Amino acid sequence: MAGTKTLLVLENFIGGKFLPCNSYLDSYDPSTGEVYCRVPDSGKEEVEAAVEAARAAFPGWSARSPQERSQVLHRLADLLEQSLEELAQAESKDQGKTITLARTMDIPRSVQNFRFFASSILHHTSECTQMDHMGCLHYTVRAPVGIAGLISPWNLPLYLLTWKIAPAIAAGNTVVAKPSELTSVTAWMMCKLLDKAGVPPGVVNIVFGTGPRVGEALVSHPEVPLISFTGSQPTAERITQLSAPHCKRLSLELGGKNPAIIFEDANLEECIPTTVRSSFANQGEICLCTSRIFVQKSIYSEFLKRFLEATRLWKVGIPSDPSASMGALISKAHLEKVRSYIKKARAEGAQILCGEGVDKLSLPPRNQGGYFMLPTVITDIKDESCCMKEEIFGPVTCVVPFDSEEEVIKRANSVKYGLAATVWSSNVGRVHRVAKKLQSGLVWTNCWLIRELNLPFGGMKSSGVGREGAKDSYEFFTEVKTITIKH
Repeated sequence: MAGTKTLLVLENFIGGKFLPCNSYLDSYDPSTGEVYCRVPDSGKEEVEAAVEAARAAFPGWSARSPQERSQVLHRLADLLEQSLEELAQAESKDQGKTITLARTMDIPRSVQNFRFFASSILHHTSECTQMDHMGCLHYTVRAPVGIAGLISPWNLPLYLLTWKIAPAIAAGNTVVAKPSELTSVTAWMMCKLLDKAGVPPGVVNIVFGTGPRVGEALVSHPEVPLISFTGSQPTAERITQLSAPHCKRLSLELGGKNPAIIFEDANLEECIPTTVRSSFANQGEICLCTSRIFVQKSIYSEFLKRFLEATRLWKVGIPSDPSASMGALISKAHLEKVRSYIKKARAEGAQILCGEGVDKLSLPPRNQGGYFMLPTVITDIKDESCCMKEEIFGPVTCVVPFDSEEEVIKRANSVKYGLAATVWSSNVGRVHRVAKKLQSGLVWTNCWLIRELNLPFGGMKSSGVGREGAKDSYEFFTEVKTITIKH
């Protein structure tokens, strides 16, 4: 069979079994632009079968004690950890991210998601109040809701899928999940471990395919009362419309246009490498990435000079190269979309100081068709520009000067998004003051992407609805009941 490649063929996982599909979608290797995998192009029929399996598994799974469910999650975490290298290589190849990032962030965090919720499920308490003058005692109980519909994106495939599956099943729900059709491999690999971990058939069902076919069937299914979605705002609008007739409970984690605010007393030794990372990590394909950098005028030229030097050292390479800082973007269409923003900026008279169209990208011959681009820095750009307003979701950041604290807060808050912000200053009073005034669900000061899973995660304004975290995810995935006893 010399010369012909065997494509990886994925199958849906429904009711504890791998099931073939009638039709398939091509999935591309972002580093070469070649088809390397076939993903089921499922539809209503497969979603129906998955909902049926989840419905049948719900009574048994929800009747288990939190301790029993916790043990299953711990076993699954252990099995994922044992396959860490295999999963990291698959994630890197499928998504285009560097093998280093998949090894150090994506897969370890997927393991951590199961361990974290395996532990936190054991520590929730309910409320109780007394009304002695009425002879009454009131208390609350929480119960799993039923079948959860989970829709995860292509940027952090296993990381964000497990961030939803873990709290959903820990609380006693069963799930029907749809990973992105662009990055389905690690979800399929995880399915192979479920039985060994002791997850009963039907508790976790994974249906592969597109949003319009699988997503819509799942979101509009009358027996799926919960939908947790991470992705784009237009998709979230569609989910909201489809779920409205059923009064579904929604958790929507959407985009960001995240500012970094760098005051003149910032420690640039730490600020510059961290801001390069916050702008370009995972090719800029993280909803928490920095895409607007506001620098106080007195240090603007020094910051820009040092930031450009550091950005030029950020190596774009093939994902399997351990020394690469950045890999390939997810798809040809996405690469073209990101490039179109650079063209718009240029047409508006902005300066492109490094990256796309300025520096040359050298790649091995077999990767010439891959979806690569250099980290790109834009200056001399107006706050009204689409590059300062819209989520580009690529390795592009804009650097602009500011004068006063009051002015920069107003400008940072002037977009429709409100997910994350970073503030750099050594003045403690200022840090607290600014953090309080920013319209952001998360504010990091003098750091970036340090996550505490116990605390709420999510955005304001168009960045989403609801929060995720120990308490928030538990409340989302359970139904609360208040009981009054007269004695």
